[in-house]
Amino acid sequence: MQINGCCPLDCQDSCSWVAHVHDGRVVRVEGAKDHPITRGVLCAKVRDYEARVTAPERLLQPLRRTGAKGSGAFEPISWDEALDTIAARFKAIIAEHGAEALLPFQYLGSMGVVQRFALLRIFHALGASRQGGAVCGASASALLADGHPMNVDPEETPEARLILLWGQNVLTTCHHQWHFIEQARANGARVIAIDPRQTRTTKLCDLHLAPVPGSDAILAAAIGRHLLETDRADLGLAALWVEDLDAYRRMVAPWTFEAAAEATGLTAAEVAQLAKEFATARPALIRAGIAPQQARNGEAFVRGLSALAILGGHWRSPGGGLSILSFPPLDDAPAGRPDLLRGSPRTLDMAKLAETLDPGVTSPPVKGLMVWSANPAVTQIDWPRLRRGLVREDLFTVVCDHFLTDTARFADIVLPATTQFEHCDVQGAWGHHYVTVNRPALAPQGEARSSGAIMRALAPRLGLDHPAFRESDEQIAASVLPVGWSLEDLAEPNWRKLPMPRPPIAPMAKRLRIADGPLAVPASPAGKLQVLNPRSHYFLNSTFANMARQQKSQGKATVVMNASDAAARALADGATVVLHGAAARVQAVLKVSDALRAGVLALEGKWWDGDEPSAGAMNRLTPSAWSPAGQPAYNETYVTVEPA
Repeated sequence: MQINGCCPLDCQDSCSWVAHVHDGRVVRVEGAKDHPITRGVLCAKVRDYEARVTAPERLLQPLRRTGAKGSGAFEPISWDEALDTIAARFKAIIAEHGAEALLPFQYLGSMGVVQRFALLRIFHALGASRQGGAVCGASASALLADGHPMNVDPEETPEARLILLWGQNVLTTCHHQWHFIEQARANGARVIAIDPRQTRTTKLCDLHLAPVPGSDAILAAAIGRHLLETDRADLGLAALWVEDLDAYRRMVAPWTFEAAAEATGLTAAEVAQLAKEFATARPALIRAGIAPQQARNGEAFVRGLSALAILGGHWRSPGGGLSILSFPPLDDAPAGRPDLLRGSPRTLDMAKLAETLDPGVTSPPVKGLMVWSANPAVTQIDWPRLRRGLVREDLFTVVCDHFLTDTARFADIVLPATTQFEHCDVQGAWGHHYVTVNRPALAPQGEARSSGAIMRALAPRLGLDHPAFRESDEQIAASVLPVGWSLEDLAEPNWRKLPMPRPPIAPMAKRLRIADGPLAVPASPAGKLQVLNPRSHYFLNSTFANMARQQKSQGKATVVMNASDAAARALADGATVVLHGAAARVQAVLKVSDALRAGVLALEGKWWDGDEPSAGAMNRLTPSAWSPAGQPAYNETYVTVEPA
């Protein structure tokens, strides 16, 4: 039997897949051959997703903490015991501290609307604190909210004549997009990678430029200056869309090719070549990644790229423009039923969870935390401070997950969640324009439950009796579909395109601001190296970091260092080294390579701590720093390195 579904993970490609079921087990999963993005291929992360369902460490019944928080000591309990405990503790917290002392925390561990939002119905109805912000892409999201277009249908990519892959390792993070880039190349396009390190993607591009991390906004400014001074800027489009062109002229004026070269670590000739190619290509497509945003100047970077797409006139032609968040116009809010919201509770920034859980900072303090579709103990900035919050005995924590993650180890109650093969869901994407339905291929294994099932069981224990708390997963999933669509319409195939139109070439009601403040490169503290934490080829953030096959493929936690930096510290390739941050340390294997510029390190992947503290868990080192829009400055992490 074959069941149509989709990959739930936080990835641009949102693949459609087919689960092959035999004797009540998924024996194989493959990409849907007819899906325009997936085209029959899954990535190295999920091609054996069936192993996740039957993994020996999988959680299959509720657990109650028996040891110290973080120790991983639990005992199995029944669902009734677990739900009764949660309801009693939540009621007590509300009675003593008010509903705002409760905080839901969820992210993109599953992109499905049921898994992400069903439980929010409870917190809305209780009047709990709301979750705001984002841990990645916050800079792009902020500018998107201001009206900056950054949504290009990837199926238009073959019409581009120049493609800038700016801080995006396509072949690791969204490899299905490479198909369209190759089509563009066959049509005569040039492909240029801008990335501080050499990657699978940069090796296959026509040109690779490796600027100093954090200098991208300056490189964009030099290109913008060239457009203006050579009269190649599309001033007609700027007149329709931009409110501060004069301020932009002043901002970019200092950034000659020579000045930009000094700031970015490139040569003036490299900056000039890039600017001239961008100025003459029609159209050009800028595909920007999330990584360059992860600094305090994240909005300056995104704003600078938006300015280039506009001043270059690239939005006038299919295939041109800026692509960061390309999604179908799917309104997923109804899944969480914000209409149930009681009062006007505060909103707490999810990217500042360590600060939020500090009772000396947040008033009233958070006393009840429920986490699902997320592993903040690994993915959040400033892990040492976050850990101090999670070990609080007065913080009642509930975690829903497939495994005993680093976050779950700090929980009082752990609930077993269903995998994507075990529930119904609907999701959009952030790298294409298709909406996909996931059909359950199996009954829930053990005692695992979907977010919708947990919501339906917990709500009545909290005295919530609105009809919304009795809706099935199928009803919740269907609630987000556009008018005229139904789940039945998406039975075969299980996907449908919901195009996002290109921005009209007409006056914008609210003109865009493309100038930022004075541009500068973040200063590196004397004697320290900047460490980046790029996505792993085999993990998806922290997902799969505990799975045997993916661990074997990824190898040990490895930090890459330029040969000159290694020589200066008398460090040998293959040695075990320790990275010392301001408040903690991380251990990793050293790889000496010229794939990375001097002064910069790279440690791939979001590794768990588990029973081996500091073994590659990068966020032990990250400081508390954010962009003005709330993007955590993961990239502004500086360390010393010495032998273990």
